Amino acid sequence: MIRKQFVIFGLGRFGESVARALSEAGSEVMAIDVKEDLVQEASLYATQAIKADMTDVEVMRSLGIGDMDAAIVAVASNMESSIMATILAKEAGVPYVIAKANSEMHAKILKKVGADKIILPEKEMGEHLARTLVSGNFVDIIELTADFSMAEMPIPKDWIGKSLIQLNIRNKYGINVIAKKTGDKVQINLSPTELLEEGITLIVLGDNKCLEKIGKKNDNQ
Repeated sequence: MIRKQFVIFGLGRFGESVARALSEAGSEVMAIDVKEDLVQEASLYATQAIKADMTDVEVMRSLGIGDMDAAIVAVASNMESSIMATILAKEAGVPYVIAKANSEMHAKILKKVGADKIILPEKEMGEHLARTLVSGNFVDIIELTADFSMAEMPIPKDWIGKSLIQLNIRNKYGINVIAKKTGDKVQINLSPTELLEEGITLIVLGDNKCLEKIGKKNDNQ
């Protein structure tokens, strides 16, 4: 298997967590920051850890990042470095550049200079929390597309002791049950004849409108 290659610009909390997670997943990671202590820390897990000023065009061009599968620009607090890293990554031929922004205006600029995906962590976390709070009695919701999500929900009371076949969930509610959780244990590939027990959490997939309806059903019990 060919190992994926990533370059991370900026090793603050966000950049460091991404770099570490990619390294632990077996990817090759080039980690770059201007601060020596952050680079030293990254050298313990990254394939390469490099101290470099991201506004120094010549230094950045010398890094040889053109073969990377993706770049993550995580220096949102320094807009100049963020913009330059994005431009130079695209100029080098990196096919996919993900850039962290600290404002809507910053996001617009990064998009203009070539970023393929923009991340606004605080905004996205706030929106995720809001969706979870208003979309019914869900434990958590993960938005997969603008219209389609995966959610964890406690089993409705009137589903206890019934099977998926009896409940006819897909046709009746427009969602698919893909797993159940009992504590920290997750069971996938549920038997359609298995009786659902009290206290379990269901993991479901579906259109957001369908999930909202099933969430309201839970709220009303």
